Amino acid sequence: MYKTLKKAAICLLSIHLLLGSAAAYADATDAAATTILAPSGTLLVGVYKGSPTSIIEGATPEENKGVGYDLGKLFAGQLGVPFKAMIFPSNESLLAAVKKGEVDLSVSNATASRKKIMDFSPTFMQVEKSFLVPPESTFQSVDDFAAANTVVGVSKGSSTAKTLIGLFPKLQIREIDTLKHAIEILKSKEIEAFATNNAILFQMSDAIAGSRVLPGHWDMEYFAAGIPKGRDAGLTTLNKFIIAADKDGRIADIIKRAGVRGATAKIGQ
Repeated sequence: MYKTLKKAAICLLSIHLLLGSAAAYADATDAAATTILAPSGTLLVGVYKGSPTSIIEGATPEENKGVGYDLGKLFAGQLGVPFKAMIFPSNESLLAAVKKGEVDLSVSNATASRKKIMDFSPTFMQVEKSFLVPPESTFQSVDDFAAANTVVGVSKGSSTAKTLIGLFPKLQIREIDTLKHAIEILKSKEIEAFATNNAILFQMSDAIAGSRVLPGHWDMEYFAAGIPKGRDAGLTTLNKFIIAADKDGRIADIIKRAGVRGATAKIGQ
């Protein structure tokens, strides 16, 4: 009887030690991942102005909103580190900073070209791409651009230009440095349409009375959280966070708060 009890006690002690070791290992792993993901001790989240998928600035930092902004803040809380938004005038300048490792995290359309400078989580939001046209435009749908020889604006440094040329070879593409500038030249009719994802187009349409986002779509964008190349040892931690935040509805809440129109919350690859 004594021997049996002794063996049981040894077994329980072994299990306790194993669980303790596993917990210590998990803590060490989490701490290592945090150091990789936020090497400065603060999570530097890259966002660019004017896009609800990134950041829409409010009168105060508390009123800022956007998928990239709010998701970054949520992830910083998960890691237990301070959050700092690194705000850029355009997506092009943001991507340049990501390439240099000057930001730790950014939400972006996970294109093949961007995968060369970033490692991505599973995609969690998809948005259609269309055209925004001014009030007087005769264009009624995406299909109307099939044979059109007209000037269409795109964001400088985006993947939109290459895709558009492949689909609509007669279009004249004009790259524009910021979304604010794009609104100005669409108002002044220097371009006849602007092309990007619908979340941005609807946001821009609010600033141009009578403008229209055309029905139909010519492509889709699939958004994910990305980290600079060389930090992939922290990717498992990021992936777990994204999957959990999608499952419990936090990502859907962020998309709703950002006012993203034309988006669907959906976990992908």
